[in-house]
Amino acid sequence: MNKNKAVVLLNMGGPNSLHEVKVFLQNMFNDPYILSIKSDFMRKMVANFIVNKRLEESQNNYKQIGGKSPLVALTFSLCEKLNVLNSEYYFTYAMRYTPPFAKMVAFDLFQKGVEEIILFSMYPHFSYTTFQSSYEDFLKALKELNYHPKIKVVKNYYWDKLYNQAILKKIKEGLADKNSKDFHLIFSAHSLPQRNINRGDPYQKEILENVEILKELLAKEGLDFASIKVAYQSKIGPIKWLEPSLQHLLKSYKDKKVIIYPIAFTMDNSETDFELSLQYKQEALSLGIKEFIVCKCLNDDEDFAKFILNQLKEAK
Repeated sequence: MNKNKAVVLLNMGGPNSLHEVKVFLQNMFNDPYILSIKSDFMRKMVANFIVNKRLEESQNNYKQIGGKSPLVALTFSLCEKLNVLNSEYYFTYAMRYTPPFAKMVAFDLFQKGVEEIILFSMYPHFSYTTFQSSYEDFLKALKELNYHPKIKVVKNYYWDKLYNQAILKKIKEGLADKNSKDFHLIFSAHSLPQRNINRGDPYQKEILENVEILKELLAKEGLDFASIKVAYQSKIGPIKWLEPSLQHLLKSYKDKKVIIYPIAFTMDNSETDFELSLQYKQEALSLGIKEFIVCKCLNDDEDFAKFILNQLKEAK
């Protein structure tokens, strides 16, 4: 390969097998951005406790969606499409908590003689718990390898027109031939502890700004919904998290129809394929919700690939 520029898609990753579920959980809960305990020793102790408590349930959840996360295979497929569409860059990906890890990817790029790397966030909204953690992890890998390429970054893009048009397309696909006016649209985002927001994490602000942009685009497209709301999923533990929780919000939709768009994700993962499409769907039906649709993420769609290529011009 003679390309001297590369794009690395950064994401948290997901287990490639049931065996990797433990690796995923251990790496996630040992991340100081996820478990903000200053002492490394104490964080490791607490992380081990959480992992041991959650491991069996997590493995059972993954069993219900094929024994692995869909995220890594989808990211691989997206990179394949990007490499076909664009010959200027070499497209690859690094995961924070499961292989391929940053150090493996950085070493590969070093061997290929890559002189410039664009680190591209697969999280559309910036959070210290997601992109910043992955970014610092990759920089650490470069330092350990004594490898000094030029680095550019795309850290968020929720305001981008092409990006939001791709989301609109997914919402239309979710509706199929159904009337939008019959449905309540919920933009579901991964939750964060409220204290993270209080400390200055812009994640919630960017989610809400993204929803306002999408409301305008939906109206221009003539897609009127019975209501449009934001909710948060996947909270863990007793501390205060962002509200309203999806679980709480669903209780107000008895005898109604609901369509969910997972606004915080670009790739389907256990939170979309298991939590939303299985767990919450079952709960919705038990609450008397007439219909419950979960839209797919952008995944390896060509529209998303073309957006990424366009967004590379904004890398700084």
